[in-house]
Parts: sequence; C-alpha cells; structure tokens
Amino acid sequence: MWFVLALLSAVFAALTSILAKIGIEGVPSNLATAIRTGVVLLMSWGMVFLTHTQGGISEISRRSWLFLILSGLATGASWLCYYRALQIGEASRVVPVDKLSVVITLALAFIFLHEEFTAKSLAGCVLIGLGTLLMVL
Repeated sequence: MWFVLALLSAVFAALTSILAKIGIEGVPSNLATAIRTGVVLLMSWGMVFLTHTQGGISEISRRSWLFLILSGLATGASWLCYYRALQIGEASRVVPVDKLSVVITLALAFIFLHEEFTAKSLAGCVLIGLGTLLMVL
C-alpha cells in the first residue's frame, strides 16, 4: 500500500508543478505560496476532523511538536523557494532540480537516521544526479 500512496504522491506533485506554473502567472510568488498553503491547511484539518483524529493532539510529545514545527518551517522555506524558481524558470528545468531532494534525503537519512546506504542507493543517487544534470543543461 505504501507504494501506491507514494506513486499517487508523485502524480499529485507533478500536477502541483504544472497547475502552479499556470496559476502563478501574474501573481507574486509569495502570495501564490500563501494561497496554496491556505488550501493545504484547510484540506489537512478537514481530513483530521473527517477521520476524527483531532483528539490525538494532546498526546503529541514535546519532541514530536519540535520536529513537526521544524518540518513545517522547512516545508514553508521549500515552497517559497520553489514557487519563486517556478515563476522565473521553466517548469521542465525547475522540477528536476527540486527532485534532487531525493538524493539529499537519502544522504540525510544515512547521516541522521542511520538508515542503510547500499550500493543500490548510491547508484540510484548517482543516476538521479546525472539525470538532473542532463535535463537542466
């Protein structure tokens, strides 16, 4: 099931890029990011209430709060940079560079989460990096 959800995430991320590139025309990138974030906020809280999981808020540890807040800040910074890059660059070049996050995530997962970094992971990272360079140059 995780694979199906991850694949759907990729499809929706692709749609996000195309729809954003069309929608951001003539709109300041920071304003566009705020509008998108507002929609995501409403959708997220809607799902919380729809699934009746709002009661779990009081059970969240301080450590989890800290890292969820830091993750939110990182997401916000990523979206602000992404929308500005998308506004001034071509989607076909911005998106591959943005997807270098896969390589960076694997490296950070190895360093901070002590996840296994195999020869297959290394080969994948190299291929993603080379593919990105090929698409951008």
